[in-house]
Amino acid sequence: MKLIIDESGSFVNTNEGIDISISLGGISQVNAWYLDDPKITPVQTNDFIGSVVKGAPVNFNNIFFNPHAHVTHTEGLGHITSVVYSVNQISHPLFYRAQLISVRPERRDNGDQIITIESLKSINIKNIEALIIRTLPNFREKKNARYSHSNPPYIDIACAKLMEEKGIQHLLIDLPSVDKEEDDGELAFHHAFWKVPENPNHSKTITEFIFVPTDCLDGEYLMNLQVAPIENDASPSRPVLYKIHKA
Repeated sequence: MKLIIDESGSFVNTNEGIDISISLGGISQVNAWYLDDPKITPVQTNDFIGSVVKGAPVNFNNIFFNPHAHVTHTEGLGHITSVVYSVNQISHPLFYRAQLISVRPERRDNGDQIITIESLKSINIKNIEALIIRTLPNFREKKNARYSHSNPPYIDIACAKLMEEKGIQHLLIDLPSVDKEEDDGELAFHHAFWKVPENPNHSKTITEFIFVPTDCLDGEYLMNLQVAPIENDASPSRPVLYKIHKA
């Protein structure tokens, strides 16, 4: 279906959504934060196993997972505050104006790979609601990478101010975290992005563990951010991008 999005007649085709989430489960599974893989197992009682193959009328599974470690997830500032504000209480419109950018993290002498303020300033980041960062090189194996103890790339705290100046309310990235894997609990970028504790912003979100296909070109999109209705600091999510066609 064609959906007109502005007075110029620009439109999106709602049948052409690009899902940039990583699913839970499957043969191989993305993983971080030193946890075992998620488990999807049939419910078992004394006289019942929730599996059609084993004689049950339905498949009836328990799922054990951690949203931060095992799946694309969206989090609010309750991730870093003593009061656990639920990400489910953040309201979302049907669509956000979003910009996809590709960034190559800068490698430092200590082995860290950092998305720097200089790299973001070299890109024409627009005043837009959502920023989607695809790190380079991009490879399909990101969908089943094992990130624990790998010191993956992260974002320099200085980038938070630039994002604030651009009006960015929702940040999405294809990494397990916007912060360094082991930083003694500092979580510098998380705090700067949400302005905790000085001026907490309850409406902003960070979405981690996305995967943007290489053939999805940098530029502006409409984005539908679908967040599972779970009362928690973070919840599994499915961001879907829609290419904007000019009239």
